[in-house]
Amino acid sequence: MTRERYPTCARCPTRVCENRGGRAGDGPDISKAPAFCPMKLMPEELGCALAEYDDPGLKEFARLASVQEFQCYERLPDGLRTKLPRIEELIQFARKCGYQKLGLAHCGGLFREAVMLTEILESNGFEVVSVQCKTGAVPKERLGIRPEEKIGGPEAWETMCNPIAQAMVINHAGVDMAVMLGLCIGHDTLFIKYCAVPLTVLAVKDRVLGHNPLAALYLSDTYYHRQTGKID
Repeated sequence: MTRERYPTCARCPTRVCENRGGRAGDGPDISKAPAFCPMKLMPEELGCALAEYDDPGLKEFARLASVQEFQCYERLPDGLRTKLPRIEELIQFARKCGYQKLGLAHCGGLFREAVMLTEILESNGFEVVSVQCKTGAVPKERLGIRPEEKIGGPEAWETMCNPIAQAMVINHAGVDMAVMLGLCIGHDTLFIKYCAVPLTVLAVKDRVLGHNPLAALYLSDTYYHRQTGKID
């Protein structure tokens, strides 16, 4: 049986799509791309995706995103230097888009961070609608959680995370854009599924690494070497 070939950009030896060092107007040499490159395997899909940018509203949104990317760097005599943390990027991009009302979906475990973020956004002129994950006060038993599966122990009341409600509240509030802050894996997936407005992620949940999950990748050949084997 012939194994199906599929895109594997993470293993690309050429990254020809970036065309680094190329001049404006000169496209990359696709013939140098590996056989598993999506530009070779799925040209129709890429063509359909490109056609989507012909929608004026979407094209402008994508243009502003690229302008925002450009403004994260400054040219100095010794080369490029980064200059904007993500919170500043969020503020600048929301202003570029003309957004005034932001919806913040945050984890209850990051309540302090949600307060800080709200104050920063409001001080920059935004109206902020915030909804934490435990809204609705629904016990975990509603999901079929067993007593021994409760974090606080079998006898504890534990409110289930309610990302669907978070999304519906934010949708109903009529915000211009939603900001996700620290939702758990799986809960974030449900929020993304039900959120009906433009969405960005400020930070993801990582209880061990201070919400910086990439640290485990950077340490995967030393302290977190166990990740290279099977994870139960």
